[in-house]
Amino acid sequence: MSADKEKSKVHKLSLKGSSKLVSEFFEYSINSILYFFLACFVRGRAMLMFLATNEGVKKYGLNMLVTSDDQVKAYIKKIMSQLNKWMVGGKISKLVVVITSKETGENVERWQFDVQIFAKSKSSSRSKSTTPGATDKENAGSPDAAAAAVQEKTETEIQQEIQAIFRQITASVTFLPVLDGNYTFNVLVYADADSEVPVEWGDSDAREITNGEKVQLRSFSTNNHRVDTLVSYRLAD
Repeated sequence: MSADKEKSKVHKLSLKGSSKLVSEFFEYSINSILYFFLACFVRGRAMLMFLATNEGVKKYGLNMLVTSDDQVKAYIKKIMSQLNKWMVGGKISKLVVVITSKETGENVERWQFDVQIFAKSKSSSRSKSTTPGATDKENAGSPDAAAAAVQEKTETEIQQEIQAIFRQITASVTFLPVLDGNYTFNVLVYADADSEVPVEWGDSDAREITNGEKVQLRSFSTNNHRVDTLVSYRLAD
């Protein structure tokens, strides 16, 4: 078989393999969002210190930045450990990364990744956040993906779709407002209501941004999953 024909072969991922791919995408997305968020407003020495705590990693044919800060790494690792289990079990319908002002408690930036699992009937879900002490609950319905046409793709095509999303995340610094002050971030996971939840995870509201702007980014899909990306943000005063 020629090299050209070999490259064009359809890459059919198993459900487990597709779940792993989506989980990895989420992990790199969290790292990228945090990096470019901080890059928007950190200046001078603080910026140099932040850059010194990030490592370059080659992934998806791109140079990805992942944190080398021990506390942030532990936090992300903790999230991913549980998220991987839920992904393999087909329990997740959405992942959200929210940037919040420490001073006012206002949500200023919200990245939403909607997950569709093909040929799976959706049950009701709720968001579970790592935020300590969160008690508000939300039931969230997910789009029915059963009717979605499953398009078989090559591994190269899937990687190109993921590349396009990360390029858009990088380019988002050109339209997201520059922020001043102290901020924190939280990760929300919308999982099926019957999912087993670690005791340190709490229920959360949706952390929506009131009267915010929304920008729909690209999506990617495998033969088992589709992930759509949306960023919303507070307009500058």
